[in-house]
Amino acid sequence: MNISLRWLREMAPELEGTDPEVLAERLASLGFPVEAMQSLAEGVEHIVVGHVLEVTPHPNADRLRVCRVDGGQGEVQVVCGAPNVVAGGWYPLAPVGAVLPGGLEIRKAKLRGEVSEGMLCSERELQLGRDQGGLMTLSGDFTPGQPLIEALGLRDILLEVDVTSNRPDLLSHRGVARELAPSGEAGLRDPAIPDESEEERRLVAELDRVSGDREVHGAGVTLRVEDEVRCPRYLGLVIRGVRVGPSPLWLQNRLRAVGARPINNVVDATNLVLFQMGQPLHAFDLGRLSDQTVVVRRAGPGEVIQTLDGVTRTLTPDMLAICDASGPVAVAGVMGGEHSEVSVETTDVFLECALFQPGPIRATRKALGLSTDASYRFERGVDPDALDEALRLAARVILATAGGTPDGPILDSGPATEARAAVTLRPSRVEKLLGVAFSAESIGALLRPLGFGVSDHALADTLEVQVPGFRSYDVRREVDLIEEVARRHGYDAFPETLGAFRPGSVPDDAFLQLEDRIRSQLVAEGLFEAQTLAFAGASEGEVALQNPMSSEEGFLRRAILPALSRRVAYNLARGNRDVRLFELGTTFTRGKEGAPPKEVPHLALVLHGLRAPGHWTGEASFWDLWDLKGLLFRIAHGIWGDGVVVRPGSRPGVLEVLDPNGNVAGEGGALAPGSLDLPPWAQTVWGAELALPEQPSPPAAVRYRPIPRHPGVDRDLALLLPSGTWAQGVVDGIRGSAGPLLVGVDIFDQYQGKGLPDGVRSVGFRLRFQADERTLTESEVEHAVADVLRTLEADGVRLRGS
Repeated sequence: MNISLRWLREMAPELEGTDPEVLAERLASLGFPVEAMQSLAEGVEHIVVGHVLEVTPHPNADRLRVCRVDGGQGEVQVVCGAPNVVAGGWYPLAPVGAVLPGGLEIRKAKLRGEVSEGMLCSERELQLGRDQGGLMTLSGDFTPGQPLIEALGLRDILLEVDVTSNRPDLLSHRGVARELAPSGEAGLRDPAIPDESEEERRLVAELDRVSGDREVHGAGVTLRVEDEVRCPRYLGLVIRGVRVGPSPLWLQNRLRAVGARPINNVVDATNLVLFQMGQPLHAFDLGRLSDQTVVVRRAGPGEVIQTLDGVTRTLTPDMLAICDASGPVAVAGVMGGEHSEVSVETTDVFLECALFQPGPIRATRKALGLSTDASYRFERGVDPDALDEALRLAARVILATAGGTPDGPILDSGPATEARAAVTLRPSRVEKLLGVAFSAESIGALLRPLGFGVSDHALADTLEVQVPGFRSYDVRREVDLIEEVARRHGYDAFPETLGAFRPGSVPDDAFLQLEDRIRSQLVAEGLFEAQTLAFAGASEGEVALQNPMSSEEGFLRRAILPALSRRVAYNLARGNRDVRLFELGTTFTRGKEGAPPKEVPHLALVLHGLRAPGHWTGEASFWDLWDLKGLLFRIAHGIWGDGVVVRPGSRPGVLEVLDPNGNVAGEGGALAPGSLDLPPWAQTVWGAELALPEQPSPPAAVRYRPIPRHPGVDRDLALLLPSGTWAQGVVDGIRGSAGPLLVGVDIFDQYQGKGLPDGVRSVGFRLRFQADERTLTESEVEHAVADVLRTLEADGVRLRGS
């Protein structure tokens, strides 16, 4: 939200003299940080007002014109290509030596043979607006050479306030002023309207209002609302005899201060109310409304409208439209139509002020791909209690700037106010949640400046709080009010000490515990967690999106590894050669006919470069297949426990991960070099992806086991293993036959070569025996070893040297 500091101070005189930095810090402490702070005069200090005295065609260029301009220091010649330059016009002039906001320095130059001694500027070139189709035309009383800063009132500061979607009341100067003013609502004042006569003010104030549930008549106009759910309330006022033209300078300056482009005095009046009060309005040319009828209804199938941006749009029956007797004249809450727009020929105006339900406006805006200042506010919610005030303020500005006479009464379709139940607030609950005691008086002192009505006394620890209309969208429960108490009290004002609390006794979901274990394990292995988008192209997904963000990503992914592997290329392109990433996420596959897509949690990882940082104690080495196999086994064991297997897959160089039931849970291996955009020096990129159990078993409870008080006994066995016998199988045989005294088995040596028969290798196993309650005897250990050797000999494994 763009906020003019001058406008803000006019609405809250208490802020006069307060440093802008202090105001920005205050807004940030209230939860609405200021993203940027910009002086409107910055970059235009040397720009002056130029008066074009004469315009002649350029002798050597059809699209250029030679202008004689009075810039206050005598007449200069300026070559200009803007189509809207006319003799007698007033425009910003950048004289020779001036520097534009973009850094362009203006120099004396020849353009197609004609000397140009300056530059006439557009809004875009001065960063005072977005219009670059022509010069910035100035309307008002000026003096040639007058500084543009003074002419346009640019001695102002623009604050870009980051407003969260649940606070539509802050999309206006009034809402921000209410938050910042020390006395809150009581300290606000509506800025005066220059040139407004007392008679005009009285005419608007004394306007009657005629109300009806669905249809009202007045001033020769029929107003009918056919969808009171999507449009709970609609107000209209006829103003006759207006003179449409450029707005006075004060109104233009006020709109330019917040980045809006002045259009004409009638439209600018509605925009003034939008930025001051947050209420969008729209002005129709009454003479162009068929049968002087305004109907708020759903659009018919295939109905079309040409909106103010010149685009013809097709409406659908789920869109709300403002129509006359012949068809749509505006897309409700989004944009008006060209057919009924106010122009210099307009003499009679129908002024609209409405309340629309946010959801349908949001859906219409998304369907049409059309976002406006009005839709931005309507889809978040406008103040239902301020419609009459907003309409009367717009009428006052129109009368002061365009003349005319209001032809009452105000037509009002819908209830004048919406009854809202009070929210109960308990001071004891405030203390319970915030950890600090607040009295009923202190709560009232914090909430009343924001417009809340708080009962004068607490009855049985209960306060009744009336929520104002502009906060009815986000304050509906007791906890919402407690949040307001904390925010206004100041988060920094709470004590730093941690109060007493009771930890929860309900354990986390088993799957969340599994994810936490995986994260801890992989981080300990040296990997970093990444997160990629779930959107993919047609080659990487099978579940199509109904409303994709882009044509290249119109599907949901069926695997994580493709997107994660592209992060490797991204890192290598930026000089990071050692990449170790993992991601926990969801994949999507097409469900059965009529069923939603199936979602399966996956784990993916990618590895590239050195397995460990280089060190002077040894030579660094790169990741290889055996490293990947060991990592996958440790991960799988952490997920499923004993019984997992990592073995060669059906394709060369691919590893399969089997869960304890023998099902393939995932694969890993080297990624195809052609699948990634890698530099020539890149090493092999290893990747793997596992499907996680959707309902994992919770981990076994951790049990304490004291350190044994009695020493253990080690026995080393050099065993001859025939070709094809796995060492892990031998370990399993040892554990199964050694008896209860065996506490550990380790492999410490392997030999194959001279002195051994072909097809046989020698593997050294260290067996450790131990008892908790006593020291073992030699005969007990020898008996256990003998049992092990007998069992292994039956499988073809024998003791070396026997």
